[in-house]
Amino acid sequence: MSYKNFPMVPRVIFGRGSFNQLNELLAPKRLSINAPFIYLIDDVFKNNTWLLSRISLAYDDRIIFVSADEEPKTAQVDTLVEDIILKDKEQPSGIIGIGGGTLLDLAKAVSIMLTNNGETKDYQGWDLVKNPAIYHVGIPTISGTGAEVSRTTVLTGPERKLGINSDYTPFDQVVLDSELTKEVPKDQWFYTGMDCYIHCIESLTGTYLNAFSESYGKMALDLCKEIFLEGNLSEVEAQEKLMMASWHGGMSIAYSQVGIAHAMSYGLSYLLGTKHGVGNCIVFDHLEAFYPEGVKLFKQMKAKHKVTLPQGICADLNDREYDIMIDVALSLEPLWENAIGKNWKKIITREKLRTLYQKM
Repeated sequence: MSYKNFPMVPRVIFGRGSFNQLNELLAPKRLSINAPFIYLIDDVFKNNTWLLSRISLAYDDRIIFVSADEEPKTAQVDTLVEDIILKDKEQPSGIIGIGGGTLLDLAKAVSIMLTNNGETKDYQGWDLVKNPAIYHVGIPTISGTGAEVSRTTVLTGPERKLGINSDYTPFDQVVLDSELTKEVPKDQWFYTGMDCYIHCIESLTGTYLNAFSESYGKMALDLCKEIFLEGNLSEVEAQEKLMMASWHGGMSIAYSQVGIAHAMSYGLSYLLGTKHGVGNCIVFDHLEAFYPEGVKLFKQMKAKHKVTLPQGICADLNDREYDIMIDVALSLEPLWENAIGKNWKKIITREKLRTLYQKM
């Protein structure tokens, strides 16, 4: 049997206030005065002097503010890459993504597409990237997605929602400063935290499970329970622990895979633009048949934090729209195989998926 040889993030700095060291981390990586650092930053920070004042721009360095209101798209990556190629004299010294999963995924994709020809949509899939990405740094400002550690960048393309899964995708440097997560709105905190929780449940109950995935998954799951169920942590402790849960949850799926909630949530996201975290929650809420214990705990967490999920988002869809969602979900074969096993196609019918979507 052939074992996967996965890349890890080679450098990680962790701790409150570690963002202050960004400039000294980047300085040795500057290629020349004509090779700028490009910062892709969530536009919620546009007027946030507390964060922006700590980024020192030199030479032709610049900040591009990007809205994270919608899931990242392949066309958006193409536009960013074109903008960078046209404006800068030389290839950038590096791309620094600051924000949640959307910004981190965009930073990974842009750094890949600056060294690979063609359109971003051509690289959606497994191991299609030929050339190493340019230097790229991930700085999460919300915890849960695991985008800071994963070897995929999930993008919505013209035909599907699918990641660029490659050995060149992971960041070269990650800065884990939990202080950057202090202003996350409550519902956002819950949905993104549940993305991490669902990663753990899908990894730990999947057929791809192995000791590598299990050790990280159990650690992340214990942290999620401590944060979202026990709840006797200080605000700072909760922020630090959720940042570590996100990291370990991402590591857990590196050597296994996610499952049904993610596959179906990709369908919602592709058709309706549903954000990834909330989409996972909407789907997972109906998956008792597949993850009985996990869903039971999820409902307890939802009640404890008084979170009401959107209802009836599929109520007005027509047959063609249901088919589009089902096609997207079924195209993610490794997720179904992990969840159910090699004979999953005999168990998961289009009718079964449609019935589940109709409940949402």
